[in-house]
Amino acid sequence: MTAFSIKTSNMSLVEKDFKGQLKVLSLNTWHEGTSVKGGFDAIADVILQSEADIVLLSEVRNYNGVIFTQHILEVLKAKGTTFYSSSLKSDAVILSKFPIESTSAINSSSVTKCMIKLNKKTSIAVYSAHLDYTHYACYLPRGYDGIDWKKLPEPIVDTHKILKQNIDSQRDEEIVLFVKDALKEQQKGNLVLLGGDFNEPSHLDWTAATKDLFDHNGVVVPWHNSLTLQNNGFLDSYRVKYPDPVKYPGFTWPAYNTDVELSKLLWAKDADERDRIDFIYFYPNKKLSLTDALIVGPTGSIVRGKGEETHDQDTFLKPNGIWPTDHKGVLVTFSITN
Repeated sequence: MTAFSIKTSNMSLVEKDFKGQLKVLSLNTWHEGTSVKGGFDAIADVILQSEADIVLLSEVRNYNGVIFTQHILEVLKAKGTTFYSSSLKSDAVILSKFPIESTSAINSSSVTKCMIKLNKKTSIAVYSAHLDYTHYACYLPRGYDGIDWKKLPEPIVDTHKILKQNIDSQRDEEIVLFVKDALKEQQKGNLVLLGGDFNEPSHLDWTAATKDLFDHNGVVVPWHNSLTLQNNGFLDSYRVKYPDPVKYPGFTWPAYNTDVELSKLLWAKDADERDRIDFIYFYPNKKLSLTDALIVGPTGSIVRGKGEETHDQDTFLKPNGIWPTDHKGVLVTFSITN
């Protein structure tokens, strides 16, 4: 799809005083929090607790004709914080404490782009993604099909077969369109950030060091989209901060959400399906420095059909109240200079 853009009038925007630190939160909302009692308000509470300046939300449905961004902005404002939002009806949305100059659809509703002005000297191209959830090929070595989620007679450990199912998704096409657009912004001198639910792991997590962990069943997988991003110069913020996937697995899926029935969280109940599929990427720039990265949400994950607490070294921002989703979020802090 050809990208199109909606300009936002600067007349209505009030410039926030940028202090040089930028916090970015990425979170899958699990159908706007509707699967959890009180989930919508909990999304707002998580945003406020994170103190994020830019928020990338995915799995937005705009139910019953109610535009999600308008509703969440009203709730956040009632709680004392003003955000701007992307202006398209999309599955992936962007909230910002800073003025949004334009909103574009990069690929239908799966990738949304906002140009955000931090101050008179610095603009940032921010992309929120919710990539194709079909052909979830990381289930194959765990003994489940990634298309219909049915249990297989035995795990598939042939890397070629795993990658064949993976490439049959639309995720690679979605990422290629992002890269094409984002590199143009980088060449203009703008900062570039991408975050969201990729529905695909990273090759930085399926390594020789993890091949006998998390039901990888001895497989090392060069996952397409993380490699495409790396080969085009983009950096995975969590792995920049924590390069060791054994000590710092950074799992974001599936979260052990004690606010819902366990049955709602089960997809491959006999497998260890833990993975890191929610990301925040950035393109290197001399103005931009990564200072922190952590996981937002409950510490527990679902392992073989049961909730299990973490025993790794990841750092968490634990929710103060209800957790609204079956994912965990990622919160990254950058330092930006002029």
